[in-house]
Amino acid sequence: MNMATDLGFIHRFAPGPDAARPPLLLLHGTGGDEHDLVPLAERLAPGRTLLSPRGKVNEQGLTRFFRRSPEGVWDLDDFKQRTVELADFLKRARAAYNMPKPVALGYSNGANIAWSLLLQGPDALAGAVLLRAMLPFDPRPLPDLHGIPVLLIAGKHDELIPVDRAGLLAALLGEAGADVTYEVLPAAHGLTEDDLKLASEWLASRR
Repeated sequence: MNMATDLGFIHRFAPGPDAARPPLLLLHGTGGDEHDLVPLAERLAPGRTLLSPRGKVNEQGLTRFFRRSPEGVWDLDDFKQRTVELADFLKRARAAYNMPKPVALGYSNGANIAWSLLLQGPDALAGAVLLRAMLPFDPRPLPDLHGIPVLLIAGKHDELIPVDRAGLLAALLGEAGADVTYEVLPAAHGLTEDDLKLASEWLASRR
């Protein structure tokens, strides 16, 4: 397991024996770090190569990939800037570690910057698993995401993300041409065994 800072982000890199499947780019939620999603990824997709950066924004001790106000309103300028910054890191990391395009596995704050990565540079990712993501603004014009697989799982009782905002994101990604699987579970913001089952089956079905 390699831990490094020289590519622009503190991160973990774990080469896996399953070279036939795309690696996973792990993007943690608010308050997480580069270690947070590694056990989850190892459970969902054993053997995959893992790349897990730590978000650079720290607000009141909570690590994020982009800024929000205390009321939860997104800083859209920061969101766009941080997306470009993360995309640049991914390019450097892929070159340094000789990685093919990864599938993003993001939760909450990390899931939101994952879909932004898709829209900012469709060639960056081979697909995405978006756990508790939402669409708070209209990001048009849209790129061509034709054929890129996306799994989006929302919680019907999510106290942080209105389920209709997750539905809007699914619709928008579909409008851009992505192959979207959208699931709504009887869950809150936290992940459940149903989330893990759906994500594991979805990952296993795609190469």
